[in-house]
Amino acid sequence: MSTFEVKAYPELWQSLDMDVERVTKACQMLGQVYEQSFLSQQNRPEGMAYFDEMIAELHGERIKELLAAKAEGRPVVGTFCVYIPEELVLAAGGICIGLCGGSQGSIPDAEKTLPRNICPMVKSAYGFKAGRICSYFQVADFLYGETTCDAKKKTWELLDRLIPTHVMEIPQCKRPHSIALWQEEVQAFKTKMEETTGSEMTEENLAQAIQVMNNKRRALQRLNTLRHHTPSPISGKDSLLIEQIAFYDDPLRFTQQLNTLCDELDQRVQNQVSVQSQQAARVMLAGAPMALPNWKVHNLVEGAGAVIVNEESCVGTRYFKDLIDESVTGMDKMLTALTDRYKEIDCSCFTPNNERIDQMMTNPQGMGLDLGDNLVSKMLCCKMSPVPSSNHPICMEICKHLFCLPMRFKARRNDLMRNHLVGDSSPSRGAIDMKSLKEESFGLFLFYAFSPTLYISSHIETA
Repeated sequence: MSTFEVKAYPELWQSLDMDVERVTKACQMLGQVYEQSFLSQQNRPEGMAYFDEMIAELHGERIKELLAAKAEGRPVVGTFCVYIPEELVLAAGGICIGLCGGSQGSIPDAEKTLPRNICPMVKSAYGFKAGRICSYFQVADFLYGETTCDAKKKTWELLDRLIPTHVMEIPQCKRPHSIALWQEEVQAFKTKMEETTGSEMTEENLAQAIQVMNNKRRALQRLNTLRHHTPSPISGKDSLLIEQIAFYDDPLRFTQQLNTLCDELDQRVQNQVSVQSQQAARVMLAGAPMALPNWKVHNLVEGAGAVIVNEESCVGTRYFKDLIDESVTGMDKMLTALTDRYKEIDCSCFTPNNERIDQMMTNPQGMGLDLGDNLVSKMLCCKMSPVPSSNHPICMEICKHLFCLPMRFKARRNDLMRNHLVGDSSPSRGAIDMKSLKEESFGLFLFYAFSPTLYISSHIETA
């Protein structure tokens, strides 16, 4: 019998025209999964109690807060991408909530309209609205989509029939005229927020919003740095949960609670207190974002005895790694500083995308990994088969569940890996046949094994 529950608010849900029966069942299932996945952890930080409560009130108290804000005339803006400038929503007096889909349960609703062979994350998001099973979709005044993939672009057209949906053009290159287009899109977004609220955005309000969001990102950066200690003072799935909650919680409250947790984690680092053992393999997960309640990979990896210490994704370092210059004054210059920050996001939609490769290769350095001396000389390659080609225990455990995740490599990535992994004849470097790897890379589930860090590249988008 589960003791944790995601609280039900049937009257509230009914007022939002939701499918109350389905939402009630979904909350019951989510409560059971959450208890098994998170509350079963031993020696968990006490500061996680706040984030547990955020899940318990996922479709209750936070929704009431949003409705109260709407009653005050503050717009609630739903977004799907970290390119949408949250600062402009806050500066206009609005509230920004992330609506990316992380559940299979809404996909059948989407497939009544959308093709079955497009991205499940896109279908999941659309299905939440089509099936009336997400309170955040129901409470939003309008949505802002973006053009990071073809599936999204067409989905926003259809979603606009269900709820007002505006689209920001995200350039696919970072050439000067492309950046000029991006600056125009940001200006248009500012104008849209001003039209919605009926008031002109001031420099003071924008400066305050920039500071609020920078402080939120600094808190997330602090958490990410603390995770890199050995042993890690917090599990990867708890860290992922915090990153997911960051997209819909009040930013001021979230930042305060996260810094309080980080104070506790600082003490745990000093006392060598951790959830996993000090010898646990350390994992960096790279790939597509994992929106709430997508916890599967983290459960599998950490259930196999490893600990995830970083997510290179939009629900991860890509969301909080860059700050906006707070010293800039004047509306035009502040908007330029804002667009400069957002163009540093290394999304897979860009070509070329060397920045993302560079970011992935510098992340391990920040985790204290010496790419030269600490390389384990074995490449673990698990083909798309229930039987992995390696007997590494973590590889064996994950391949029981994940043996059909597609991934692709471009020559740039292979060249970088070759330079870092077999760049010299040092006996500390493993002799990896990169030519063979390049030929077989499509359709492989690859584990890059380092000591003390293990890379898992799952569902990496083409970079």
